[in-house]
Amino acid sequence: MEFKIMILGHFLMISLALNVGLLYRDYCNGKKKSQEFFSSENKFNNASLVTNSNANYVVESTVPETKETSSSKAVDETIDLDHGDPTMYERYWQKMGDKTAVLIPGWRFISYFSDVKNLCWFLEPEFADAIIRLHELVGNAVTENRYIVVGTGSTQLLQAVLYAVSPPNATEPITVVSAAPFYSSYPLITDFLKSGLYKWGGDARKFKKDKPCIELVTSPNNPDGFSRIAVVNQDRGILIHDLAYYWPQYTPISYTADHDIMLFTVSKSTGHAGTRLGWALVKDQEIAKKMTEFIVLSSIGVSKESQIRAAKILQVVSDSHKYTGDFNEGEAFFEHSHKLMARRWKQLRETVKNGKIFTLPEFPLGHCSFTNRSFASQPAFAWFKCEGEIDDCESFLRHHKILTRGGKHFGDDEKLVRINVLPRDKIFDQFIKRLSSISSS
Repeated sequence: MEFKIMILGHFLMISLALNVGLLYRDYCNGKKKSQEFFSSENKFNNASLVTNSNANYVVESTVPETKETSSSKAVDETIDLDHGDPTMYERYWQKMGDKTAVLIPGWRFISYFSDVKNLCWFLEPEFADAIIRLHELVGNAVTENRYIVVGTGSTQLLQAVLYAVSPPNATEPITVVSAAPFYSSYPLITDFLKSGLYKWGGDARKFKKDKPCIELVTSPNNPDGFSRIAVVNQDRGILIHDLAYYWPQYTPISYTADHDIMLFTVSKSTGHAGTRLGWALVKDQEIAKKMTEFIVLSSIGVSKESQIRAAKILQVVSDSHKYTGDFNEGEAFFEHSHKLMARRWKQLRETVKNGKIFTLPEFPLGHCSFTNRSFASQPAFAWFKCEGEIDDCESFLRHHKILTRGGKHFGDDEKLVRINVLPRDKIFDQFIKRLSSISSS
């Protein structure tokens, strides 16, 4: 019996020694790998942290690619052009380097308040100044005698303005309309809060009721890129002008907008969608007050860090046109962006023209007061139409691994799709090649 216990004890000791040894080996190897992974000398550049959840991001391969494997990979990848993610602008801002760098020490922005004397008390004065300067440079909107209300993107601003202009004591919700094709998120944003103050009413052209309504006028329009004016002509109608794309890289600046309520956003003016900032230029003080009240109740203001960063970016945009000696040739922001959009639309039109499957809208020439040149609109989105027997253009392109947003989401026909023209160069080039292949086949 004692001999059996002794043998068992030996086995236990040997097993324990082996497990300890294995654990120590794994620990040493793991530590070494960890050090190599986070080291600045890591040749993989932490590539394993990158996922392919967004088709705009391509995982770097550690195996050198030949032309054949690269071509095969491009064919197999899904090209996501559904969302208006403006990553086209990345390369320009990379070239700007430290010009847009902002250092924010830890003691700054402790308080909720930015300017207690301002109606919108969480608006950073630096951001407000940059907004006014940019509009004066471009000449696309009146800022004099206007209240500036800042929001977390134009989505929050739209909800704030719907709250502000809706009659508070009406017996039924006021109807919100927009001429089709309208921005696909308008119905979702309007009805998301299930407010008793307002409700989505669809296409403005079909609104025939002798009742007040709120009309959303998007100009240039998302998705089709055309300039818009109000459709519902009535004395009791309330107009909200969404001018997110009224910048000279997309369309000629033909007039200085002077509407009661105008919405803008950083994401489409400079490409900084991740900063999540928009602003409203509001003529009426009471509307501006109620918009501020909505934002206070929903998010207690807007990030000051985002405002300071956006202010710096807008300042650099203005400086690139005013102080050209401090920038290299071709680095003026709107000039650079305009040329890039012109090149992409030229590629797009040539590819579509060479086939018979798709068509694109034609835009008239217009004189731009900012550039002092005449050109046709070159929108951030392409409003594609599938011709012939293709009834569902979104499904047709999805079959070819191109993700778009179908016309039904915009209150229009399924033969139409909206395509983002602002992805990174590599993604746009892949799209053009695939589109050419579809057209030729």
